[in-house]
Amino acid sequence: MSAIKIGIIGGTGLDRDAEVLADKREVSLPATPYGPSADDTIIEGKVSGITVFLMGRHGKNHQVNPSNVNYRANIWVLKELGCTHLLVTTACGSLREELAPGDFGVLDQYIDRTSGKRANSFYTVAHIGQAKPFHPRMQAILEGVCKELKFKVHPKITCATIEGPRFSTLAESK
Repeated sequence: MSAIKIGIIGGTGLDRDAEVLADKREVSLPATPYGPSADDTIIEGKVSGITVFLMGRHGKNHQVNPSNVNYRANIWVLKELGCTHLLVTTACGSLREELAPGDFGVLDQYIDRTSGKRANSFYTVAHIGQAKPFHPRMQAILEGVCKELKFKVHPKITCATIEGPRFSTLAESK
């Protein structure tokens, strides 16, 4: 089995979090069959001896509008760099008081309210089951690490994704 390499796709300011990486360096990204990725370079480094790549979905200079993020290209370049695992973070809001700013939510389900402006699959025709769209072992690991680090964590969260850059209406948020 090949060595674990982790790709992390995050939002604005992810490059500022590169201080968690040892031996960091900038890596040029290959061209993709899906068009341009968020940037032409990303940051590679090590965390506890494991190779980690940090990619901001909006690009280093926050130049990619949320509706224009090319997810297929971003995922493709990370796979080309040898990533065996992907973690994708998001900052979001909630109207539920028990979900406070700074808490962690481990996604279990999602509602996709994007308009279909961008391609949402690598496949032309494929029926992909979505009853349980997130990996249960990864969910358990994330929940366990949050508890170990004493972060407030909410398991089994449903996320509604809307077409940005606007924010959701109150009804969408509920």
